[in-house]
Amino acid sequence: MIHLLTQYFKFLLKSSNQHGVHSPFVYTLVTACFYKKTNATSWKLFSKVKHQLLDNNSLIKVTDFGSGSKIFKSNKRKVAKIAKIAGISNKKAKLLIKIVNYFKPENSLEIGTSVGLGTSAIKIGFQNSKITTLEGCPETVKVAQDLFKTNHFKNILAVTGDFKKTLPKVIENNNQFDFIYFDGNHTKKATLEYFENCLSSIKNNSFWIFDDIYWNKEMQEAWSVIKKHPKVKVTVDVFHFGIVFFRKEQAKEHFKIRV
Repeated sequence: MIHLLTQYFKFLLKSSNQHGVHSPFVYTLVTACFYKKTNATSWKLFSKVKHQLLDNNSLIKVTDFGSGSKIFKSNKRKVAKIAKIAGISNKKAKLLIKIVNYFKPENSLEIGTSVGLGTSAIKIGFQNSKITTLEGCPETVKVAQDLFKTNHFKNILAVTGDFKKTLPKVIENNNQFDFIYFDGNHTKKATLEYFENCLSSIKNNSFWIFDDIYWNKEMQEAWSVIKKHPKVKVTVDVFHFGIVFFRKEQAKEHFKIRV
């Protein structure tokens, strides 16, 4: 927590609002998306979905292929506790819904389903999006699938298994994704492996979001490597998310934006 607070203070010193942005593409993104009010109907639906999870006191056994939890000491956990501690925060959910609604990706990939809260935000942002979501744990996937069914969320394919095996197959079978949300193993090695695996799936207008880029030193290092990659043209750091664009017509630029 001290690490995050320190990094956030540094971020505030270096970041700007729309007035510090000279790229028309990013300026429009900031003003027409980031600073736009979240759709009330969308937010009401997300809040309903979240409360369904917060009211779920079922105990499940969690299989963790990632870096492990800093909070949970046991692999037997209440669904409500997972949603409260590991689920997407309201602030991030609002931003994710707005971004997805703004770009309207038809084909989306999520790396890290958990209990389905982030997936729900993507679906609520653009109901027509076809979502493939990857999760290592069979029991959390079942919770997520029940959540999707209860709320009539269609065209969501949940793939269960170790990302090292499932991600390359999904990329190979789907060719191209409009949007990828990286919310899996928060280590430098894993994040960069996901990044490299997914590069063959990009289109010119694809955009990627990396969750928790300041979570630890490793994630910050991974973000720094990603920014330098020759295929990456524009990045927007909003602290909670690192957003990547591959638009060939853009000059390579990096932005830090307060939202």
